[in-house]
Amino acid sequence: MPVHAKETLLIDDFGDVQRASNGGQWQYFSDRVMGGVSEGAAGHGLVNGRSALQLSGIVSLENNGGFIQVALDLDVGGKPLDAGAASGIAVCVCGDGGSYALNLRTADTQRPWQSYRSHIDSCGEWTTHYLSFETFTPHRIDKPLDRSRLRRVGLIAIGEPGTAGVAISRLALYSDPSS
Repeated sequence: MPVHAKETLLIDDFGDVQRASNGGQWQYFSDRVMGGVSEGAAGHGLVNGRSALQLSGIVSLENNGGFIQVALDLDVGGKPLDAGAASGIAVCVCGDGGSYALNLRTADTQRPWQSYRSHIDSCGEWTTHYLSFETFTPHRIDKPLDRSRLRRVGLIAIGEPGTAGVAISRLALYSDPSS
């Protein structure tokens, strides 16, 4: 954890299975929307004593596929989330030891394959990752991340074939005045 980091905006603590803390709803997506064959599911439940959203399935690279994802709209009410004053996103995950990514979409990401990604390694215990906005790399988009125009956040298993299993129990913007 950055020494002086503090949460500035809770996005979701997964205490309500119907709605995220920001009022939106988490949705499951897979590469099947574009012809892939990956299979998965998402659901709320208790994981190691915490309320969480679980993502599990089998990622397949066949038919140009390769992902399963849970995503949450951040622009509830039609206006992008302005995270310009924040340093990054704090995300608490517990998983199967696999590598996952946190995806951001902004008002600039017009195509479904465009995003900004920061990778997360999971383990069998709850771990909070502090992902500075500088760690999010553009994927199939030439524009730099504009954190004042966030539209969606997603937890994704992508590009590695095989089983996937990860849970998320907290998601928030954080600020680190020392950075």
